[in-house]
This record gives sequence, C-alpha cells and structure tokens, in this order.
Amino acid sequence: MNRATLLELLAAVESGAVKPAEAAGRLTEELVKLPYEDIGHARIDHHRTLRHGLPEVIFAAGKTAEQTATIFARIAASGADVLATRIDDAGVAAVRAAVPRAQHHAIARAVTLRQSPESALRGRIAILCAGTSDLPVAEEAAVTAELFGAQVTRLFDVGVAGVHRLLAVRDQLADAHVVIVCAGMEGALPSVVGGLVGVPVIAVPTSVGYGASFGGATALLGMLNSCSPNVTVVNIDNGFGAAYSATLMARAAHRVEN
Repeated sequence: MNRATLLELLAAVESGAVKPAEAAGRLTEELVKLPYEDIGHARIDHHRTLRHGLPEVIFAAGKTAEQTATIFARIAASGADVLATRIDDAGVAAVRAAVPRAQHHAIARAVTLRQSPESALRGRIAILCAGTSDLPVAEEAAVTAELFGAQVTRLFDVGVAGVHRLLAVRDQLADAHVVIVCAGMEGALPSVVGGLVGVPVIAVPTSVGYGASFGGATALLGMLNSCSPNVTVVNIDNGFGAAYSATLMARAAHRVEN
C-alpha cells in the first residue's frame, strides 16, 4: 500500500464510507507483507502483534548475552512491550545495560519491559503449582500473562499430597476464565483441578521429581491421559506457552463477559 492509497483509506474512514474495523483489516493485510527487521543474527518480526494480538518474544537460551540484548533493544525501540525468557545472569546484565528500564524477574528467569499503557486488565487467569519446586515454571507463566495484560491470581503449593490446600482456594479458582496448572512428580494436580472448574485448564508438566519422573515425562504422560475433558497440555516446563494461549483465551472470555 503506497502513501496515496493509505490517505484515500483514511479519508474514507473519516467520511464514514469505510468502517474503522474494515480499514484495520485492510491495513493488517498490507502490514503483514512488510519486511521484518534483519539485524544479521536475527530477523525481528515487528508486526506479529497485528497478526496474533501479542508481540514477538525472545527465547534467550542458546543466544549470547549480546545477541539477546540487541534483539531486546530493537523491539523496545519499536515501542512494543518486550519479554525475554530463559535468560541467564550475563543476559540480564547485557539487557539492562542496553535498556535500563528493563525489569528482571529472577524466579521466572525472565526480563520484561512494559511500554503499553496500563489499561483495564483483560481476562482473569489463575496459575497454580503443586509445590515450591515448580515455582520457576509457574512464575514464567505469571510474568508472561501479566505483561500481556491479564489479571493473574497466583495459587502456589496446592498439590494433591495435601488436597485440602487446593479446596481452600476453590472460590479463587471459580473466578478465573482460564487456569494454568504446573506440576511435576506424577502430574495429578491438573486432573483434580479440571474436576473443580468449568473453564479451560492448561496443564504444564515440570521436570521435578525423583528418578522415575524421567525429567517430567511421567507428568507429561499422566496429564495427556487426564480423565478431565477440559484439560489440555503443553510441553515440559513450558510456562510461557501456557500463558500465551491462556491469555488469548482469557481475552476472548473477557470480551464475551463484557
């Protein structure tokens, strides 16, 4: 779309000949054709928000500190919110040197930068973990969902070994549009939660447990075989992926509710 065509479209919106939603659709179709930003070691997709509703996220594991910091700074320069996951101490130092306003979330192993206005939160997500050992994955999910604009309720250390702890927070569960459940060992908690709530439950197997847990494989298989039909499963330790999907679900539910 050239400048003249863009001006014609904006004039049509101003006159009422084209509705804003239709114009946004046309612009989105054109913008997804625009090139990404090629910085040599990465090709940054600045228009992902237009397609998905959420920005591109940096997976810092495997990248050098300098690579992570450069990508973080370029996304920040575009005005978008920025999230880097699975970041180590060297990466944190490099990012904060490049973007001093970036915030480090140590337990979540993440760095964020919020630049969008703090508008009304869209959707409610409850994030549970079975035990304290699951906190890094649960916090990754919580930090991700909060940056993306969801209202997050943290309900930690409510595993099935003491099921009364879970039942004690049932009212808070009932208020959520989506529930994320992080658990290792045998991975039983999502099935129990699925039987208590009438909303989607996203199960996150964690690599927590003794030898026969096989680094989270036992929990993964247990969750995949859940008898609760509202339970879906993401990959081992993938708190980010759970939060991404949960945020989209919560936003949709929030729109219907309001």
